[in-house]
Amino acid sequence: MISRFLPHPVRRLLGVKTQHPRISGYSLIDQPGQLGPLLDAIEASSEVVMDTEADNMFRFRVRVCLLQFFVGGEVFLVDALAPIDFEPLWRALSKRHLVMHGSDFDLRLLHDFCGFRAKSLFDTMLAAQLLGRSRIGLASLIEDNFGVKLDKDGQKANWSKRPITKKLLDYAALDVWYLPALRDLLNRELKRLGRVEWMDQQCQAQIEAGTTGFAPPDENDWRIGRSERLRGRGQSVLHALWHWRQAQAQMLDTPPFKVCSNDLLTRMAHAAEEGESEEAILAQVNLGKRHGRLIGSLSAAMRAGFERDPKTLPRRPGRDPNHLPLTQAEIALLDRIKEERDVIAAKVGIEATLIANRSQLSQVARSPRKLAEILLPWQAALLAEAPSLKT
Repeated sequence: MISRFLPHPVRRLLGVKTQHPRISGYSLIDQPGQLGPLLDAIEASSEVVMDTEADNMFRFRVRVCLLQFFVGGEVFLVDALAPIDFEPLWRALSKRHLVMHGSDFDLRLLHDFCGFRAKSLFDTMLAAQLLGRSRIGLASLIEDNFGVKLDKDGQKANWSKRPITKKLLDYAALDVWYLPALRDLLNRELKRLGRVEWMDQQCQAQIEAGTTGFAPPDENDWRIGRSERLRGRGQSVLHALWHWRQAQAQMLDTPPFKVCSNDLLTRMAHAAEEGESEEAILAQVNLGKRHGRLIGSLSAAMRAGFERDPKTLPRRPGRDPNHLPLTQAEIALLDRIKEERDVIAAKVGIEATLIANRSQLSQVARSPRKLAEILLPWQAALLAEAPSLKT
Protein backbone atom coordinates (compact mmCIF):
# COMPACT_ATOMS: atom_id res chain seq x y z
CA MET A 1 0.00 0.00 0.00
CA ILE A 2 1.36 3.44 -0.94
CA SER A 3 1.97 5.51 2.17
CA ARG A 4 0.61 9.07 2.28
CA PHE A 5 2.42 11.79 4.20
CA LEU A 6 1.81 15.44 4.95
CA PRO A 7 5.08 17.37 5.14
CA HIS A 8 5.84 20.27 7.43
CA PRO A 9 3.81 23.37 6.42
CA VAL A 10 5.53 25.53 3.86
CA ARG A 11 6.13 29.04 5.15
CA ARG A 12 4.00 31.86 3.78
CA LEU A 13 5.41 33.26 0.56
CA LEU A 14 6.60 36.77 1.34
CA GLY A 15 6.97 39.59 -1.10
CA VAL A 16 6.18 37.48 -4.16
CA LYS A 17 3.42 38.49 -6.54
CA THR A 18 3.27 35.05 -8.18
CA GLN A 19 1.30 32.83 -5.84
CA HIS A 20 2.36 29.19 -5.52
CA PRO A 21 0.19 26.53 -3.86
CA ARG A 22 1.34 24.72 -0.79
CA ILE A 23 2.28 21.08 -1.02
CA SER A 24 -0.64 18.94 0.09
CA GLY A 25 1.09 15.58 0.44
CA TYR A 26 3.16 12.93 -1.24
CA SER A 27 3.18 9.20 -1.89
CA LEU A 28 6.01 6.92 -0.80
CA ILE A 29 6.56 3.92 -3.05
CA ASP A 30 8.70 1.33 -1.32
CA GLN A 31 7.13 -2.05 -2.13
CA PRO A 32 6.76 -4.16 -5.31
CA GLY A 33 3.56 -3.51 -7.23
CA GLN A 34 3.22 0.14 -6.16
CA LEU A 35 4.54 1.85 -9.31
CA GLY A 36 1.16 1.81 -11.08
CA PRO A 37 -0.13 5.26 -10.02
CA LEU A 38 3.22 6.89 -10.86
CA LEU A 39 3.39 5.22 -14.26
CA ASP A 40 -0.19 6.29 -14.98
CA ALA A 41 0.66 9.89 -14.02
CA ILE A 42 3.72 9.87 -16.28
CA GLU A 43 1.71 8.44 -19.17
CA ALA A 44 -0.85 11.23 -18.81
CA SER A 45 1.74 14.04 -18.63
CA SER A 46 4.07 15.61 -21.18
CA GLU A 47 6.77 16.41 -18.59
CA VAL A 48 8.11 15.04 -15.33
CA VAL A 49 9.84 16.98 -12.55
CA MET A 50 12.60 14.78 -11.15
CA ASP A 51 15.40 14.61 -8.59
CA THR A 52 17.54 11.91 -7.00
CA GLU A 53 19.25 11.31 -3.69
CA ALA A 54 22.39 9.18 -3.46
CA ASP A 55 24.71 7.87 -0.75
CA ASN A 56 28.04 9.06 -2.17
CA MET A 57 28.93 10.60 1.19
CA PHE A 58 28.54 7.27 2.96
CA ARG A 59 29.43 4.40 0.58
CA PHE A 60 32.45 3.34 -1.45
CA ARG A 61 30.33 2.80 -4.55
CA VAL A 62 27.61 5.40 -4.95
CA ARG A 63 24.03 4.15 -5.20
CA VAL A 64 20.75 5.77 -6.16
CA CYS A 65 18.74 5.73 -2.93
CA LEU A 66 15.63 7.81 -3.58
CA LEU A 67 13.84 9.12 -6.66
CA GLN A 68 11.58 12.16 -6.39
CA PHE A 69 8.90 13.02 -8.94
CA PHE A 70 6.32 15.77 -9.30
CA VAL A 71 3.94 14.80 -12.07
CA GLY A 72 0.26 15.35 -12.69
CA GLY A 73 0.03 17.62 -9.66
CA GLU A 74 1.31 14.92 -7.27
CA VAL A 75 4.63 14.19 -5.60
CA PHE A 76 5.89 10.60 -5.63
CA LEU A 77 8.91 9.46 -3.64
CA VAL A 78 10.35 6.12 -4.78
CA ASP A 79 12.70 4.04 -2.65
CA ALA A 80 15.36 3.09 -5.21
CA LEU A 81 16.78 0.44 -2.85
CA ALA A 82 13.45 -1.40 -2.59
CA PRO A 83 12.95 -4.75 -4.44
CA ILE A 84 11.01 -3.13 -7.27
CA ASP A 85 11.23 -3.75 -11.01
CA PHE A 86 12.17 -0.25 -12.22
CA GLU A 87 12.43 -1.06 -15.93
CA PRO A 88 8.90 0.24 -16.73
CA LEU A 89 9.76 3.48 -14.93
CA TRP A 90 12.97 4.08 -16.88
CA ARG A 91 11.18 3.28 -20.12
CA ALA A 92 8.39 5.76 -19.35
CA LEU A 93 10.80 8.51 -18.24
CA SER A 94 12.92 8.19 -21.37
CA LYS A 95 9.92 9.42 -23.40
CA ARG A 96 9.17 12.52 -21.33
CA HIS A 97 10.58 16.02 -21.00
CA LEU A 98 12.33 16.38 -17.62
CA VAL A 99 12.58 19.37 -15.29
CA MET A 100 15.55 19.09 -12.91
CA HIS A 101 18.03 21.17 -10.93
CA GLY A 102 21.78 20.56 -11.18
CA SER A 103 21.16 17.49 -13.31
CA ASP A 104 24.76 16.69 -14.30
CA PHE A 105 25.39 14.35 -11.35
CA ASP A 106 21.91 12.80 -11.56
CA LEU A 107 22.12 12.05 -15.28
CA ARG A 108 25.57 10.49 -14.97
CA LEU A 109 24.43 8.48 -11.96
CA LEU A 110 21.33 7.16 -13.73
CA HIS A 111 23.28 6.37 -16.88
CA ASP A 112 25.77 4.25 -14.92
CA PHE A 113 22.92 2.73 -12.90
CA CYS A 114 20.62 1.65 -15.73
CA GLY A 115 21.78 3.24 -19.00
CA PHE A 116 19.16 5.97 -18.73
CA ARG A 117 19.20 8.85 -21.22
CA ALA A 118 16.88 11.84 -21.03
CA LYS A 119 14.80 12.80 -24.06
CA SER A 120 14.85 16.53 -23.29
CA LEU A 121 15.55 18.68 -20.27
CA PHE A 122 15.07 22.02 -18.51
CA ASP A 123 17.67 22.43 -15.76
CA THR A 124 16.87 25.33 -13.44
CA MET A 125 20.51 25.63 -12.36
CA LEU A 126 21.64 26.07 -15.96
CA ALA A 127 18.88 28.64 -16.46
CA ALA A 128 20.01 30.60 -13.40
CA GLN A 129 23.59 30.59 -14.71
CA LEU A 130 22.52 31.85 -18.13
CA LEU A 131 20.59 34.64 -16.42
CA GLY A 132 23.64 35.69 -14.45
CA ARG A 133 22.17 34.83 -11.06
CA SER A 134 24.77 35.01 -8.31
CA ARG A 135 23.02 32.33 -6.23
CA ILE A 136 22.24 29.21 -8.26
CA GLY A 137 21.66 26.54 -5.58
CA LEU A 138 18.10 25.24 -5.36
CA ALA A 139 17.54 26.41 -1.78
CA SER A 140 18.87 29.88 -2.66
CA LEU A 141 16.70 30.17 -5.77
CA ILE A 142 13.61 29.13 -3.84
CA GLU A 143 14.38 31.65 -1.12
CA ASP A 144 15.10 34.44 -3.63
CA ASN A 145 12.01 33.79 -5.75
CA PHE A 146 9.42 32.56 -3.23
CA GLY A 147 10.65 33.88 0.11
CA VAL A 148 10.79 30.33 1.50
CA LYS A 149 13.85 29.13 3.37
CA LEU A 150 14.28 25.37 3.08
CA ASP A 151 16.01 23.11 5.56
CA LYS A 152 19.44 22.08 4.18
CA ASP A 153 20.04 19.17 6.57
CA GLY A 154 19.06 16.66 3.90
CA GLN A 155 22.06 17.60 1.76
CA LYS A 156 24.36 15.70 4.10
CA ALA A 157 21.96 12.93 5.11
CA ASN A 158 22.59 9.21 4.80
CA TRP A 159 19.94 8.37 2.20
CA SER A 160 20.77 4.66 2.29
CA LYS A 161 19.62 4.31 5.89
CA ARG A 162 16.24 2.64 6.29
CA PRO A 163 13.58 3.49 7.21
CA ILE A 164 13.86 7.00 5.77
CA THR A 165 12.71 9.49 8.39
CA LYS A 166 9.67 11.66 7.81
CA LYS A 167 11.86 14.75 8.08
CA LEU A 168 14.00 13.55 5.17
CA LEU A 169 10.95 12.58 3.12
CA ASP A 170 9.55 16.08 3.66
CA TYR A 171 12.86 17.54 2.50
CA ALA A 172 12.91 15.31 -0.57
CA ALA A 173 9.33 16.23 -1.53
CA LEU A 174 10.05 19.96 -1.44
CA ASP A 175 13.06 19.47 -3.73
CA VAL A 176 10.70 18.84 -6.64
CA TRP A 177 7.59 20.74 -5.48
CA TYR A 178 8.91 24.20 -6.32
CA LEU A 179 10.66 23.33 -9.58
CA PRO A 180 7.73 23.90 -12.00
CA ALA A 181 7.06 27.40 -10.66
CA LEU A 182 10.79 28.15 -10.58
CA ARG A 183 11.12 26.91 -14.16
CA ASP A 184 8.29 29.18 -15.26
CA LEU A 185 9.87 32.24 -13.66
CA LEU A 186 13.31 31.55 -15.10
CA ASN A 187 11.95 30.68 -18.52
CA ARG A 188 10.05 33.98 -18.72
CA GLU A 189 13.27 35.82 -18.01
CA LEU A 190 15.16 33.74 -20.58
CA LYS A 191 12.53 34.68 -23.19
CA ARG A 192 12.76 38.35 -22.24
CA LEU A 193 16.53 38.32 -22.75
CA GLY A 194 16.39 36.18 -25.89
CA ARG A 195 18.32 33.31 -24.32
CA VAL A 196 15.92 30.40 -24.78
CA GLU A 197 18.11 28.98 -27.54
CA TRP A 198 21.14 29.24 -25.25
CA MET A 199 19.19 27.22 -22.70
CA ASP A 200 18.17 24.56 -25.20
CA GLN A 201 21.77 24.10 -26.31
CA GLN A 202 23.10 23.94 -22.75
CA CYS A 203 20.51 21.34 -21.74
CA GLN A 204 21.20 19.18 -24.78
CA ALA A 205 24.92 19.33 -24.01
CA GLN A 206 24.12 18.30 -20.43
CA ILE A 207 22.20 15.28 -21.70
CA GLU A 208 25.09 14.28 -23.96
CA ALA A 209 27.60 14.65 -21.10
CA GLY A 210 25.39 12.50 -18.90
CA THR A 211 25.64 9.59 -21.32
CA THR A 212 29.38 9.32 -20.59
CA GLY A 213 28.66 8.49 -16.94
CA PHE A 214 31.44 8.94 -14.40
CA ALA A 215 35.08 8.59 -15.40
CA PRO A 216 36.35 5.02 -14.93
CA PRO A 217 39.31 4.32 -12.63
CA ASP A 218 42.70 5.24 -14.06
CA GLU A 219 46.08 3.84 -13.06
CA ASN A 220 47.29 7.38 -12.37
CA ASP A 221 44.45 8.35 -10.01
CA TRP A 222 46.91 8.08 -7.13
CA ARG A 223 48.67 11.25 -8.31
CA ILE A 224 46.85 13.63 -5.96
CA GLY A 225 47.53 16.99 -4.37
CA ARG A 226 51.15 18.07 -4.59
CA SER A 227 52.34 14.72 -5.96
CA GLU A 228 54.01 16.44 -8.93
CA ARG A 229 56.65 17.71 -6.51
CA LEU A 230 57.68 14.18 -5.56
CA ARG A 231 60.63 12.73 -7.43
CA GLY A 232 61.84 9.63 -5.57
CA ARG A 233 60.76 7.54 -2.62
CA GLY A 234 57.85 9.85 -1.89
CA GLN A 235 56.18 8.76 -5.12
CA SER A 236 56.41 5.08 -4.19
CA VAL A 237 55.04 5.79 -0.73
CA LEU A 238 52.14 7.86 -2.07
CA HIS A 239 51.28 5.14 -4.61
CA ALA A 240 51.24 2.49 -1.87
CA LEU A 241 49.27 4.62 0.59
CA TRP A 242 46.65 5.64 -1.98
CA HIS A 243 46.00 2.02 -2.96
CA TRP A 244 45.92 1.06 0.73
CA ARG A 245 43.22 3.68 1.32
CA GLN A 246 41.19 2.46 -1.66
CA ALA A 247 41.33 -1.12 -0.40
CA GLN A 248 40.32 -0.13 3.13
CA ALA A 249 37.48 2.08 1.87
CA GLN A 250 36.15 -0.75 -0.26
CA MET A 251 36.38 -3.20 2.64
CA LEU A 252 34.60 -0.79 5.00
CA ASP A 253 32.17 0.34 2.26
CA THR A 254 32.90 3.97 2.97
CA PRO A 255 34.18 6.86 0.83
CA PRO A 256 38.01 6.98 0.73
CA PHE A 257 38.09 10.48 2.28
CA LYS A 258 36.49 9.02 5.42
CA VAL A 259 39.42 6.65 5.87
CA CYS A 260 41.91 9.50 5.68
CA SER A 261 42.31 12.72 3.74
CA ASN A 262 44.35 13.45 0.63
CA ASP A 263 46.26 15.96 2.73
CA LEU A 264 47.37 13.26 5.17
CA LEU A 265 48.52 10.95 2.36
CA THR A 266 50.54 13.68 0.65
CA ARG A 267 52.08 14.86 3.92
CA MET A 268 53.24 11.31 4.66
CA ALA A 269 54.64 10.96 1.14
CA HIS A 270 56.52 14.26 1.36
CA ALA A 271 57.92 13.26 4.76
CA ALA A 272 59.23 10.07 3.18
CA GLU A 273 60.68 12.10 0.32
CA GLU A 274 62.52 14.28 2.84
CA GLY A 275 64.15 11.25 4.48
CA GLU A 276 62.01 10.70 7.57
CA SER A 277 61.78 7.10 8.74
CA GLU A 278 58.67 4.96 8.57
CA GLU A 279 58.42 4.96 12.37
CA ALA A 280 58.72 8.76 12.61
CA ILE A 281 56.03 9.29 9.99
CA LEU A 282 53.59 6.82 11.52
CA ALA A 283 54.09 8.42 14.94
CA GLN A 284 52.48 11.57 13.56
CA VAL A 285 49.44 9.79 12.09
CA ASN A 286 46.09 9.92 13.84
CA LEU A 287 43.33 7.96 12.10
CA GLY A 288 40.90 8.60 14.91
CA LYS A 289 38.99 6.07 17.00
CA ARG A 290 36.95 4.73 14.10
CA HIS A 291 39.90 3.75 11.90
CA GLY A 292 42.67 3.45 14.48
CA ARG A 293 42.70 -0.33 14.02
CA LEU A 294 43.95 0.17 10.47
CA ILE A 295 47.36 1.38 11.60
CA GLY A 296 48.85 -2.09 11.13
CA SER A 297 47.85 -2.34 7.47
CA LEU A 298 48.89 1.28 6.96
CA SER A 299 52.34 0.45 8.32
CA ALA A 300 52.61 -2.49 5.91
CA ALA A 301 51.61 -0.26 2.99
CA MET A 302 54.17 2.36 3.91
CA ARG A 303 56.86 -0.29 4.22
CA ALA A 304 55.98 -1.55 0.74
CA GLY A 305 56.27 2.00 -0.52
CA PHE A 306 59.70 2.41 1.03
CA GLU A 307 60.86 -0.81 -0.62
CA ARG A 308 59.50 -0.13 -4.12
CA ASP A 309 61.65 1.36 -6.86
CA PRO A 310 59.89 4.54 -8.10
CA LYS A 311 60.94 3.63 -11.66
CA THR A 312 58.50 0.70 -11.58
CA LEU A 313 55.45 2.93 -10.97
CA PRO A 314 52.85 3.49 -13.71
CA ARG A 315 54.01 6.23 -16.02
CA ARG A 316 52.00 9.25 -16.94
CA PRO A 317 50.44 8.96 -20.38
CA GLY A 318 52.56 10.44 -23.14
CA ARG A 319 51.70 13.84 -24.48
CA ASP A 320 48.94 13.76 -27.11
CA PRO A 321 50.53 14.88 -30.42
CA ASN A 322 47.32 16.80 -31.11
CA HIS A 323 47.74 18.78 -27.87
CA LEU A 324 51.31 20.01 -27.96
CA PRO A 325 52.19 23.05 -25.84
CA LEU A 326 50.99 26.36 -27.24
CA THR A 327 53.55 28.45 -29.04
CA GLN A 328 54.43 31.88 -27.69
CA ALA A 329 52.24 33.46 -30.37
CA GLU A 330 49.32 31.18 -29.40
CA ILE A 331 49.79 31.98 -25.71
CA ALA A 332 49.68 35.69 -26.52
CA LEU A 333 46.49 35.15 -28.52
CA LEU A 334 45.01 33.11 -25.66
CA ASP A 335 45.62 35.98 -23.23
CA ARG A 336 43.97 38.48 -25.56
CA ILE A 337 40.95 36.24 -26.19
CA LYS A 338 40.55 35.68 -22.45
CA GLU A 339 40.48 39.42 -21.77
CA GLU A 340 37.98 39.96 -24.57
CA ARG A 341 35.84 37.05 -23.37
CA ASP A 342 35.69 38.65 -19.93
CA VAL A 343 34.48 41.92 -21.45
CA ILE A 344 31.79 40.12 -23.45
CA ALA A 345 30.67 38.16 -20.37
CA ALA A 346 30.41 41.35 -18.30
CA LYS A 347 28.36 42.96 -21.06
CA VAL A 348 25.78 40.14 -21.12
CA GLY A 349 25.96 39.66 -17.35
CA ILE A 350 27.07 36.04 -17.03
CA GLU A 351 30.04 34.16 -15.60
CA ALA A 352 32.88 34.30 -18.16
CA THR A 353 33.61 30.55 -18.06
CA LEU A 354 30.07 29.89 -19.29
CA ILE A 355 31.17 31.28 -22.65
CA ALA A 356 34.42 29.30 -22.72
CA ASN A 357 36.68 27.84 -20.04
CA ARG A 358 40.47 27.99 -20.19
CA SER A 359 40.80 24.61 -21.88
CA GLN A 360 38.39 25.69 -24.61
CA LEU A 361 40.13 29.03 -24.99
CA SER A 362 43.43 27.20 -25.48
CA GLN A 363 41.86 25.15 -28.28
CA VAL A 364 40.50 28.32 -29.87
CA ALA A 365 43.91 30.03 -29.65
CA ARG A 366 45.47 27.03 -31.39
CA SER A 367 42.78 26.74 -34.08
CA PRO A 368 40.65 29.91 -34.32
CA ARG A 369 38.91 28.60 -37.44
CA LYS A 370 37.50 25.69 -35.41
CA LEU A 371 35.61 28.01 -33.05
CA ALA A 372 32.24 26.58 -34.09
CA GLU A 373 33.48 23.02 -33.48
CA ILE A 374 34.91 23.77 -30.05
CA LEU A 375 31.96 25.69 -28.55
CA LEU A 376 28.19 25.52 -28.57
CA PRO A 377 26.59 27.78 -31.19
CA TRP A 378 25.52 30.45 -28.67
CA GLN A 379 28.99 30.48 -27.11
CA ALA A 380 30.72 30.65 -30.48
CA ALA A 381 28.47 33.51 -31.59
CA LEU A 382 29.41 35.56 -28.53
CA LEU A 383 33.13 34.82 -28.66
CA ALA A 384 33.20 35.55 -32.39
CA GLU A 385 32.70 39.19 -31.35
CA ALA A 386 36.18 39.17 -29.76
CA PRO A 387 38.40 41.54 -31.82
CA SER A 388 41.26 39.04 -31.82
CA LEU A 389 39.07 36.53 -33.65
CA LYS A 390 37.86 38.97 -36.27
CA THR A 391 41.26 39.51 -37.85
